[in-house]
Amino acid sequence: MKTFIRTALCVSVLFSTASMAAMMSDNTTMVGGAAMYPSKNIVENAVNSKDHTTLVAAVKAAGLVDTLESKGPFTVFAPTDAAFAKLPAGTVEKLVKPENKATLTSILTYHVVAGKYEMKDLEKLLKKGGGHAELKTVNGQALWLISNGPHNIQLKDAKGDVANISTYDVIQKNGVIDVIDTVLMPK
Repeated sequence: MKTFIRTALCVSVLFSTASMAAMMSDNTTMVGGAAMYPSKNIVENAVNSKDHTTLVAAVKAAGLVDTLESKGPFTVFAPTDAAFAKLPAGTVEKLVKPENKATLTSILTYHVVAGKYEMKDLEKLLKKGGGHAELKTVNGQALWLISNGPHNIQLKDAKGDVANISTYDVIQKNGVIDVIDTVLMPK
């Protein structure tokens, strides 16, 4: 009986490991301690990242969940909680208030570009532009790409601040996420 139980446990562990391996395809990336599955949409994945709780709360407060769950495709430059923490004290708390929804929406949609731009696509734009390129965000304003060496792309916002992309090509069912270290600000 003990042999049967040990065998059953081993088989169970083996199947669990195989099941997890099947779920973790080549396009699955770990972000904030959670697997980001290409079969899920932007919101379904982002809610699991421990590094993006502020972004998820802001997306909910701005009423953008349905948009980011839609077909897309979108490219989202997703600031981490640490990026939001670099803002002046009280900024996030102020922005998520209902009376500031329009401002919050403008800031969040400034982090979104229509279309799916993987790193290779961004690099092509940079090569074509001699190390600089411009993207039009969903809020209608420009965001600039800057080449900062091989496989190192930065984003410059309308106020002149620069964000580094720390994780590229987090593939989603409806687009791609690139993790950034600074909140981008429109005009």
